[in-house]
Amino acid sequence: MTRTGYAAEVTVTDGQWFASLGGVTVRNRRLALLWLRGQALRLADGHGGGHPRPPGPLGPPAGDVRPVRFHGFDAPLGLRAWATDRERQDDAIRALEAGFPLLFTVVDPAVGLSLTLSGWRGSLTDL
Repeated sequence: MTRTGYAAEVTVTDGQWFASLGGVTVRNRRLALLWLRGQALRLADGHGGGHPRPPGPLGPPAGDVRPVRFHGFDAPLGLRAWATDRERQDDAIRALEAGFPLLFTVVDPAVGLSLTLSGWRGSLTDL
């Protein structure tokens, strides 16, 4: 199977159940990372105390994921830190470029909820 494009998805689990909050298949790794970065900031902003988003390209290539209600500040702070740190973003794009999957997980320790941002070469059906 020839793979063209990249997929990105946001998932959540509490250890017993798992759900996809949404995902996209896009034409290149930069769009996949842009979408994940936008979702991380949107989910963090949804917790309150929204911060201005750093300047970036035109915006995410597809719709937003379903919102998550965090009970503490650990997960939103982790999402924001990942999305706004240039070194972490450079590492993420290099991993995708090398053909490795991108996985970034934050935990809401108050309720044991884990939220994972993931990206890989292929499509959402290639899992």
